Amino acid sequence: METQCAVTAPLSVRRAFDASHRWKVLGVGVAANVSFSAAASGIPTTAVWLRSDYRLDNAALGLALGAIGLGVALSELPWGVATDRWGDRPVLLTGLMATALALFAMMAVVAPSQGSVPGFAWLVVAMCIVGMLGGSVNGSSGRAVMRWFKEGERGLAMSIRQTAVPLGGGLGALVLPTLASTGGFRLVYGALAAMCAVSAVLAWCWLHEPPDFAESAQGATGGANATASPLREPMVWRVVLGIGILGIPQFAVLTFATVFLHDFGRVGLAGITGTMVTLQAGAMAMRVWSGRLTDRRGNRRAYLRGSTLVAAISFVMLAISVGFGHAKGALWLLPIVAFSGVCVSAWHGVAYTELATLAGKERAGTALGMANTVVYLGFFLTPLCIPHLLAIGSWAVVWFVAGVCALGAYPLFPKPEIRHAA
Repeated sequence: METQCAVTAPLSVRRAFDASHRWKVLGVGVAANVSFSAAASGIPTTAVWLRSDYRLDNAALGLALGAIGLGVALSELPWGVATDRWGDRPVLLTGLMATALALFAMMAVVAPSQGSVPGFAWLVVAMCIVGMLGGSVNGSSGRAVMRWFKEGERGLAMSIRQTAVPLGGGLGALVLPTLASTGGFRLVYGALAAMCAVSAVLAWCWLHEPPDFAESAQGATGGANATASPLREPMVWRVVLGIGILGIPQFAVLTFATVFLHDFGRVGLAGITGTMVTLQAGAMAMRVWSGRLTDRRGNRRAYLRGSTLVAAISFVMLAISVGFGHAKGALWLLPIVAFSGVCVSAWHGVAYTELATLAGKERAGTALGMANTVVYLGFFLTPLCIPHLLAIGSWAVVWFVAGVCALGAYPLFPKPEIRHAA
């Protein structure tokens, strides 16, 4: 039986949706995040060509790649608060359309052409603007998923939504390096703009307010105090900081793995592309598996604490391999880099579900905005720090520090609740 619900749309049209519509809403969330992640995680896979075409050194390259993260960090929390106040649909539509326009503008003005290289400042500002506008997709799509899916389904649903990040990154890794190396960055920005525009059309068609599934008050909110702002909740802040710190080694791989494989391992385009696509595909599979697993077992907190240890170990293994291995023709690096990247990317859906549950689904936009503010601040700072670590040390030092960061997130995730027998 269909349930009437109000739709946040022009003319205040009322439409009917049943529970099955939630899968279309999830599809919108995936599409929106794929579109932006193809830019945020895909552009770094073109780092070798970005450095060459824009005539950058490693320090400037790090700033250019980090500028997207800075933009997201500046805008995520305002976007999240706006989502909780005005709804998922208007925020996601506005953000996707504005991001598409910004990328079309980059294609027209900021892409290098034969004999002409845009100023470095223009590149950094443009990347930052794309990040600021694209920051709308996480909180709005996450809140929509939390509102359409019930407890017991949300871990899987949010994990599927979070597969959009590696899916977008994987599509970027598969397509963007080839576009950058053969047609230049005009094609790169144009392809990304088209993806955002298509996602905006899907959001216009499918993203609407959910019907009332008659959940209990506690089940509907999921949090201890649905009326309190997540900004005032210490436990929410702990999980936010844990997510942000655990994102640092992930961004180290996403932003500089291609440079590492090219400069240190002397790996060519096919090897780099294959490694990054494998990494992103593995991350997608692990996110879906982990979401389903934790829904069935109710062990999100234990899973998160275990994930930090596995990620830390994988990066220490990578550092040891680099420190004692031989660089020339180092194809043995490819599976190790892919494995480390998968390990540090598998936890996202579970972590965001736990965070949104703590905050309550009606405040999920703010909580997710808090998390991505910290996450993308790390996205900004990580590629800035890596060249300095290389200057004073080596690639082994870079990966070892990444492992230490992963371990630092362990005490921030809450301990599993002890359940006493009745």
